[in-house]
Formats: sequence, structure tokens, C-alpha cells
Amino acid sequence: MSFPATRLRRLRRTKPLRDLVRETDLTAEHLVQPLFITAGEGVREPIASMPGMERLSISEAVAEVTEIAAAGVRAVLLFGIPASKDEVGSEAYDDEGVVQMAVRALKEAHPEVVVITDVCLCEYTAHGHCGIVREGEVDNDLTLELLAKTAISHAAASADAVAPSDMMDGRVGAIRTQLDEEGHSGVPIVAYSAKYASAFYGPFREAAGSAPEFGDRRGYQMNPANADEAVREAKLDLEEGADVIMVKPALPYLDVVRRVKDATRAPLAAYHVGGEYSMLKAAAANGWIDERAAAMESLTAIRRAGADMIITYFAKDAAAWLSAEASRR
Repeated sequence: MSFPATRLRRLRRTKPLRDLVRETDLTAEHLVQPLFITAGEGVREPIASMPGMERLSISEAVAEVTEIAAAGVRAVLLFGIPASKDEVGSEAYDDEGVVQMAVRALKEAHPEVVVITDVCLCEYTAHGHCGIVREGEVDNDLTLELLAKTAISHAAASADAVAPSDMMDGRVGAIRTQLDEEGHSGVPIVAYSAKYASAFYGPFREAAGSAPEFGDRRGYQMNPANADEAVREAKLDLEEGADVIMVKPALPYLDVVRRVKDATRAPLAAYHVGGEYSMLKAAAANGWIDERAAAMESLTAIRRAGADMIITYFAKDAAAWLSAEASRR
């Protein structure tokens, strides 16, 4: 039996050979660590559905970012858990709100860390929806004003970037216009452009207390069956002034990540969401998978699909794993 001249296994024989022909790189600089910020002092409250994650008061968040930065992660994404909620999510745009105060504290303690803020109302509204509810539905245009107001309050607190996650039509344009008019033209927008109505958000909603009290979010988040629409959403956000576009969730939508990247060539983020994280944690806790290997394979797949940055609850751990691997070389 004759063999072909080309044998692809030749370049897989040793780790140095495999490293030489590696097509996709994954480094700590590609990762963004989400943090849940809550009111109070000295609070580190474990999140049951997200092992290893905690709700942090501001002082504890500063301490946590010290560790995150030491691991090599250069960016964090903040979600606020307010002391009280109301029908219009007023604490979202309160200049003394928990996120606004956290931004100021983090930028003072860690000026080198990129602080991105989530811009949405769902964590702050009594009903859990992402905007103002009128007659049982979220009113798109009334919500835009409050989203822009929230973004302005974050920028005024020195946020490095704002990330609208609400999926209202036109919100990127409204926020961009308001930022420019208020003297924050240098603040970039990281737009949740293709945010799907996903079953994988359960752990996040427990962590942030943001599950809707009635109905669901399918009236404004995307249908999981649609991919062409994701490209349309991304292009619209770019036209309105987005600097980075995003696909969320990540792993069930790797085809969408690739399609959006190919169609736009714009900086692209992918959000490795709570359900994806918690599934790996649960399987590892039961001894069914190797947590480190599975997490790193997942993050590499997201990079391979075209993501320039990955928002992941594994960011701190993954950075430590990457550093440990590099030190063994």
C-alpha cells in the first residue's frame, strides 16, 4: 500500500511542532471579566448558579480587579445590582448609583484597566424588562432617552466604554448623539448587536435579579433561528456609530460570529454567557469533564470563529492557566 506524500500528522507529533503551526491564538488580552456590583460594604455574596462568581460591593470589586489585572486580564464589564428598583429603573442613571460609584473607584485604583459598563434597565426595573413598559409592552422610543441618560452618567464617571445590551431599535444612535453632545465623543460604544432570546441566560438573571416579572424578552431580543438578521443588526449598529459589535451568546452561535465578522470586518466581541459557564462548571464538579481543558477549548473555539474579544466568567482563571502554560515552556 502506498501512502500520500502529505501526512498531516507530521506536524502534530510534538508540542513545539503543534505550536509552530497553531492557527488561532488566545491570550489574556483577548478576555473581559464580567463583575456584579452590589450595594453595601465588604460584601462577597456567592452566586449559587455560577460557582466561583460573587456579587461584590465596591471595595471588594476593587480588590477583585487587583487580582484580575495581576492575572493579565485588562478589561472588566460591570453590571449593577441596585439597593432598590422602580418602574423606570431610575438607579440606572443615578450619578451616585452603584455602577457609577464603582467606575470612579476602579479607575482611581486601576487606571490601566479598561472599565466597560453595561447600559440597560433590566437590573434596575421592578418588572425586570429592559425598558419602559406601556400597556404590557416595552416602549422602544421612550426607553431610548433613559438609555442615553444612563450612558452619559457612566461616561461622566470615567467609564472607558459603554455597552448597551437592551436591543431597542436606534439605541446606538441615540447614545452616540448624546455622548457627543455632552462632551464624551471619545467614549466608544460596545453594542450588543446580535443578542438572542436565549435559554442560556438563567444564571445571569439569578445573579443580577433581572428575570422579567411577566412575559419574556422575545419581542426585542433576536430569534435563535435567525442569522441573516444578525448581520443586519450589526450593520445598523455600525451605521449608528458603534465601535465594537457583539454576538451573545457565543458557543451556540459560532456560525453567527463568523458571518458577522466576515460581513463587517469590524471589531467583534462574543459573550460566553452564564449558562455556558455554569454547564461547564456543573459537568466538571461531577467529574464528567476536565474544567480547564473544556473551558480553554471553548474559548479557543470562540476566537477561531472570529471574535476579537471574549466576555467570559472564566477570564481570570483562563488568564492564570495561560500564564502557567507559558511558564512551562
